[in-house]
Amino acid sequence: MHPIERLRYVARATGADHRDLVRETASALRGLGPDPAGLVTSSRRIVEKHPTAAPLWWLCARVLNAPDPMREAQACARAIDADDTIDHLIDGIPEDAVVCVVGWPDIVADALIRRGDLSILVIDGPGGSGFARRLERSDAEVALIPAHGAAGAVVTADLLIVEAVAAGSDGVIAATGNRAAAAVAYCDEVPSWLVAGVGRRLPPPLWTHLIEQLATGGDPWDLDDEIVPLALFSHVVGHDGIAAAPGDIIVPECPPAPELLRRVDF
Repeated sequence: MHPIERLRYVARATGADHRDLVRETASALRGLGPDPAGLVTSSRRIVEKHPTAAPLWWLCARVLNAPDPMREAQACARAIDADDTIDHLIDGIPEDAVVCVVGWPDIVADALIRRGDLSILVIDGPGGSGFARRLERSDAEVALIPAHGAAGAVVTADLLIVEAVAAGSDGVIAATGNRAAAAVAYCDEVPSWLVAGVGRRLPPPLWTHLIEQLATGGDPWDLDDEIVPLALFSHVVGHDGIAAAPGDIIVPECPPAPELLRRVDF
């Protein structure tokens, strides 16, 4: 597939695993060759089509600031593949725990499927029913909880796990329903783990831009994603392990890349 066609595929993709989008975009950007102007334009178009997908912002910011963009794109794809976040999550969840999640969190889903000994309460959010069916096919013990039963599911669980779509200095963007779930966990002292895999932690300029983009997406109750304050979490799980919160837990993984914040015409 021609690099431009591959980029168009990524731009049109909706609901895809962000890790797959990074791999496809990295490959397409490498295929463009030594074309600085084309690289900037293509990167802007990708992030404008996926305004809250932190891993794509992370990839493009690193590529645009690298002395060798093609090699950096390859390094980013390798970093996504080598992400240890899933392994830390698998090792850290207590045995036979009752775990609560909202929707279909990509990284968390992989970990829960591989564990096999957990009871999983899936609150019906974006992709939730599909994830519950996927767990059933893996012979996992799972219950799909309607949105109005979210509070009851959280207080019943041993652990709430929230996956960040993007993370900044004061909060994260996660699937809608996670803010309410995390607030219930905080009030009832149920441990709540934030999962922030490789490419999710952004510097302040990019984080602020993502928040602004989310705010222009429509009424908050109609959006697939929402902002969850960092203060609601007890621990953060990342490629470097599991750390207690609060603290300096969101260290940016890429440069600000102001050139990404300029709009382009499609």
